[in-house]
Amino acid sequence: MDKDVRQELLSLPKTLADDVARNLVMVARLIDEEPEEAYAYSRIALRLASRVAAVREAAGFAAYANQKYSEALAEFRAARRMTGSAELWPVMADCERGMGRPERALAMAGEPEVRRLDKAGQVEMRLVAAGARRDMDQLDAAIVTLQSPELASNSVQPWTARLRYAYADALLAADREDEAREWFAKAADSDKDGATDASDRLAELDGVEFVDALEETDDSGEGESSGDVETGTAVSDAEGDQVTGTGTGTGIEAENAGAETDEPAGPSETGEPRENGSGQG
Repeated sequence: MDKDVRQELLSLPKTLADDVARNLVMVARLIDEEPEEAYAYSRIALRLASRVAAVREAAGFAAYANQKYSEALAEFRAARRMTGSAELWPVMADCERGMGRPERALAMAGEPEVRRLDKAGQVEMRLVAAGARRDMDQLDAAIVTLQSPELASNSVQPWTARLRYAYADALLAADREDEAREWFAKAADSDKDGATDASDRLAELDGVEFVDALEETDDSGEGESSGDVETGTAVSDAEGDQVTGTGTGTGIEAENAGAETDEPAGPSETGEPRENGSGQG
């Protein structure tokens, strides 16, 4: 868990702090793959310690991951009031977009809080503003919004792939396919962690089709027999009381070893998480 979050939890009694910490850890662990479960853990943490800024922030990200934008915005605002930080400003603006208010997101992009953001936060704000422009069918303005020194830079930063991808996608929407292909290629080149599907989009533009090898194998084997047919001859003796046989055959024996699986428990207000993890949503 982040040291700043641990510091915040020191204001709570130790047992309560431990319970809250376990639930926050589970929010971070599950938010990408199982957002509904992460949300359930966040609600428990919120009931236990609603006056801790880190808890309100985690609850906001869990709600955001479940497209509960109004709830997420309320939590982010509460966390911001507690800390005075502008760090959450871009995601707050994106909540406005999610609630169908792109004009409000654009207004937030021009407010003084943006100047308080670090470079990553400013790039995030630019992405949100461009998205708001697209929401309002201002495609050319969205493209211009994304044009920036960060986009033009050859250095690869944590935000580079997403910024290039957003620019490529906007160009493609504007029917500027050649330029879009160039920027999807740049996005794919800088996306070492697979944060985008730039490679797939690039292949699609190049007319490349991907085939599921497993599915193809299953289809090709449908008409085949599962094993060789055993063949042989039988001869009875004159008295009919003895039969001998000769033959050849092949078969595959498979032994399935059963594995016991311990089904983890769900969210618990007593702080019994399924797995350990760190970070926030």
